[in-house]
Amino acid sequence: MKYKTIAAISLGCLLGAGSLSAQSVYPGQHKGKFRKADLASMKMESFDLKDVRLLPSRFKDNMMRDSAWMVSIQTNRLLHSFRTNAGVFAGREGGYMTVKKLGGWESLDCELRGHTTGHLLSAYGLMYAATGSEIFKLKGDSIVSGLSEVQKALGNGYLGAYPEELINRNLRGTGVWAPWYTQHKLFSGLIDQYLYADNEQALEIVKKMGDWAYRKLKPQSEETRRRMIRNEFGGINESFYNLYALTGDEKYRWLATYFYHNDVIDPLKEQKDDLGTKHTNTFIPKVLAEARNYELTGSEESRWLTDFFWHTMINHHTFAPGCSSQKEHFFDSKQFSKFLNGYTGETCCTYNMLKLSRHLFCWTGDAKVADYYERALYNHILGQQDPQSGMVCYFLPMLSGAYKVYSTPEKSFWCCVGSGFESHAKYGEAIYYKDNQSIYVNLFIPSVVRWKEKGIVLKQETEFPSEETTVFSVETERPVQATISLRYPSWSGKAEIRVNGKKISVRQKPGSYINLMRRWKDGDRITARFPMHIDVETTPDNPKRGTLLYGPVVLAGERGTEGMQAPAPFSNPELYNDYYTYDYHVPASLKTRLPIDVKHPERAVKRVGKDLTFTTAQGDIIRPLYDIHRQRYVVYWDLEAID
Repeated sequence: MKYKTIAAISLGCLLGAGSLSAQSVYPGQHKGKFRKADLASMKMESFDLKDVRLLPSRFKDNMMRDSAWMVSIQTNRLLHSFRTNAGVFAGREGGYMTVKKLGGWESLDCELRGHTTGHLLSAYGLMYAATGSEIFKLKGDSIVSGLSEVQKALGNGYLGAYPEELINRNLRGTGVWAPWYTQHKLFSGLIDQYLYADNEQALEIVKKMGDWAYRKLKPQSEETRRRMIRNEFGGINESFYNLYALTGDEKYRWLATYFYHNDVIDPLKEQKDDLGTKHTNTFIPKVLAEARNYELTGSEESRWLTDFFWHTMINHHTFAPGCSSQKEHFFDSKQFSKFLNGYTGETCCTYNMLKLSRHLFCWTGDAKVADYYERALYNHILGQQDPQSGMVCYFLPMLSGAYKVYSTPEKSFWCCVGSGFESHAKYGEAIYYKDNQSIYVNLFIPSVVRWKEKGIVLKQETEFPSEETTVFSVETERPVQATISLRYPSWSGKAEIRVNGKKISVRQKPGSYINLMRRWKDGDRITARFPMHIDVETTPDNPKRGTLLYGPVVLAGERGTEGMQAPAPFSNPELYNDYYTYDYHVPASLKTRLPIDVKHPERAVKRVGKDLTFTTAQGDIIRPLYDIHRQRYVVYWDLEAID
């Protein structure tokens, strides 16, 4: 996003599936498991998630609520639609009273059924890596074992919770939702079970699925291919690239290229911002596949189109909290302020933009990429989950007077529920990066990282963003020459750095890295302070509409619960996709006016107490958007200039 003036557009799941991509493969991870190494050169590598542990914080709280929900869903319920499809489920009188059926998008007559099982395979693997808890390993193993039984019964390598005829309908161009989208969730979930939980059976299952897909698609005509990919197919081509990397089998690479969507990707090669009103989150996973193509093959064309798309999104199509899309689609960013409605910010779009950002950061080490990641992670992903119930949002509405609408435990299972299972399991994955000599601290989240190559354990303790100071401590058995590089955020004032109490001269500017090179000893401590201040970002088309930030944190005005009608703040599963037509019943008296000097906003907005609560002269209570739940809020204010 452009800091100071932000544009917007959209990437969503519109009455479509939401085109999520499950977990990506990032440079540096899972060493020893790939037959095909990346050919592209990287500036950074990722740490394996298992080498990072979260310490107590809001992030860990979210992770623990997520883990409780994940564990509570019975394996037999997640497998029931698969077993029913294959004819292998047996119970008393057919068993219709034996297994409690999942609802919403997992209903037995929903054409996306099975997608949640794929997401949870990824999430169980991620949570196992992030915590080391055996319960997540056991959950994943039991699902994989059940899917193996289903695949054997179906007989030809195909695996699904719906009949293969849905794929045939897609090939013929007859009406069907998005069968390859759901296939992608299963491919990715099984791959993640192998990568994160060392499940060899999962890899064997997914190879058979790949072989089936090859036999299915290889004889098809080009006309059939182009007709088929008009339907949403998620990131299935990214999964095929990852399966190619794992096995070295060229037929999986052929499958990845088979899903190349000419109409979407070709304009990006020409550096054209030709997004129009396309479905945003159908779009992003196709670019993620190009990112993997670059890494595996060195295709410069794929690299530069990915880079162009990312910068186009951030500079022109992103709201202040780091989210994008309205009603799941792109729109005219030159009319940005006209689209601040109740259906902005599909969570899956942010989930996928964070994945794309991880790839770009490994390629470039660009602090701007890390700035965006922080903005979107704090303001959208962290705030997606309701702290009381653990339920999650589909949209992050920018409409003044709206509120967050949460899923239900049994009858939603939207795309954004699936990506939410993953997002809240993997907070540790982007805090740290490394190269041969340096460790890079990108996020100020309490955590411990094990840098095995250097024999260093780095512990980060902080109350950020409530406090400006972060403390790092080094554990090592022997002195080690290395560089600890601290991100110097673009929002920061003059940084203050001390090593073992001694002040270090900082010559770098915000938007870069502060490199601390020395021979580190056990017990060494770094204290870093990055001053934060109130800022205003206005919309690109209307300087009188704007949002408040404190450092990277988007602030919102509390507006209470007047007019909220049950079952608010939860979705009503009795209504068809109610999140998409939701009536917020915004009171006519709702106040959105904010008198402020945009050059000196701190004069109008005052912090009170130690937490991030602010007040104004007109009595507004303003807090981080991620902390406002179960009530109305204002993010984009009607600014009134004052001297």
